[in-house]
Amino acid sequence: MSSTPEYDYIIVGAGSAGCVLANRLSADASLRVLLLEAGPRDSHPLIHIPVGNGRIIPKAKYNWKYETEPQAHLDDRRILWPRGKTLGGSSSLNGMIYIRGHSRDYDLWRQQGVSGWSYADVLPYFKRAEGNVRGADAFHGEDGPLYVGNSAHNHDLFDAFVASGVEAGYPSNTDFNGAEQEGFGRYQFTIRNGRRWSAATAYLKPVLSRPNLTVETGALTQRVLFENNSAVGVQYARGNRVTIVHAEREVILSGGVVNSPQLLMLSGIGPADDMKSVGILPVIDCPDVGGNLQDHLCVHTVHESNTRTLTDELVRLERGAVSVARAFLTRSGPASAFPLEGGAFIRTSEDLDIPDAQFHFSAGNLLSLIRRPFVSHSEDHTRPDAFMCHVCQLRPESRGDVRLLSSDPRDVPIIQPNYLSEIRDRETMREGFKAMRDVMHQPALSRLSNGEIWPDPSVRTDAEIDAFIRATAGTVYHPVGTCRMGSDDYAVVDEALQVRGAKNLRVVDASVMPTLVGGNTHAPTVMIAEKAADMILGRTAPEPETCA
Repeated sequence: MSSTPEYDYIIVGAGSAGCVLANRLSADASLRVLLLEAGPRDSHPLIHIPVGNGRIIPKAKYNWKYETEPQAHLDDRRILWPRGKTLGGSSSLNGMIYIRGHSRDYDLWRQQGVSGWSYADVLPYFKRAEGNVRGADAFHGEDGPLYVGNSAHNHDLFDAFVASGVEAGYPSNTDFNGAEQEGFGRYQFTIRNGRRWSAATAYLKPVLSRPNLTVETGALTQRVLFENNSAVGVQYARGNRVTIVHAEREVILSGGVVNSPQLLMLSGIGPADDMKSVGILPVIDCPDVGGNLQDHLCVHTVHESNTRTLTDELVRLERGAVSVARAFLTRSGPASAFPLEGGAFIRTSEDLDIPDAQFHFSAGNLLSLIRRPFVSHSEDHTRPDAFMCHVCQLRPESRGDVRLLSSDPRDVPIIQPNYLSEIRDRETMREGFKAMRDVMHQPALSRLSNGEIWPDPSVRTDAEIDAFIRATAGTVYHPVGTCRMGSDDYAVVDEALQVRGAKNLRVVDASVMPTLVGGNTHAPTVMIAEKAADMILGRTAPEPETCA
């Protein structure tokens, strides 16, 4: 075991939040910053091609490849949980959709007693991070590191999807992150000039030459070191070599919804009895570490297309090779964007004030990219000559947890989301599926469809729909909440993201969200890190911005 010189700040995890923190903290040349990442550098070229994640996700080198415990309400299936294990974290694997959630989500955090986290409080940080191609306005920034661009595909299926939503009685919407979220439209993406604009690309790579910033990859952090309940450093392993590093100011955990609570528990902060059961001596008894787990569950429908789809271009060998080569060489073509451009936020009941379900529509069949990459035509529901839509419930009531399997940092934790354990969630998923199916059968899309091939059109009754959901539903990869922020004594971190009962220790990532936001979670995670950087550095927060 070796020991290295001290740093001011040690950041564990180079994902969406960790990259932001590394940039913002190291901007002060007097501060020594160490960023530790368990995975390798993001050097694989397909990471940076927007459709390349279909080939990257199966690789354990770049993906933690977690899976859940068998889910009682999903036919006892284990659900795959991809999580990024490289510079950029999950922002190097995700679908690159830029969504903040609904303004009410953040106002709810404030109403739960977490001051400084209302929508008016966090909007300036969203704008600070954002470099939106549409320019700056009351809701958007244009000079931030995180490039946000418009959809790039000119395809009739996307126009037909929006038209079908209007035919079904919903409004159209040109900006889901503006004054109103509800409606049908096209997503914006963190894709710039035909390349994935991950947190590593946006925040980390421009500052790698700073002499006060050290980045270590292949470094698995094993535990946080304490003296009198104060974090003083970490122990990490690179291969067989174990190293101890010290932090003069703070240790910051940015490992995400699985790794951050796992590291807290490995370090003795968590449910005391659970830690004792695997041989860990408790430092701080904090029962809620690893609890409050929430995720977006989704179910999809697939139609055979009577027009050429984007995946028909990408998956067939001769066309796919040309498309990928074109993306590499000219940054253009179907591989230089992402097929999931159609979006919608709807209310499954007129009694609701805000949308409770989200649609992702693709002018192609993403199952053909992930499960059957670069193979010939298939007659089943993974066939490339098809288009698809999936619906997810935005604010599930079901809660799960992450628990240690053992005291070995290399052992995958026990992940138990408890999907659909609440009746309300099962009802919402069913109604969301019905609404999605109704849109997919409107005239605008029906003209381009040869019929529904998934599920079988005979699936009609509530019982049959429920059975289909149990048999096929999966995650949209938006888990949050396992290091919950709150003002109560049971919260894992306070409003400044400091771990309760510990000194000089924070958690900064999606695990601190008290409740899921109504949308994709990458942009909110970047916002959390931007706000955290100000708090860590003692900077005054910008004035709240209220948009009428």
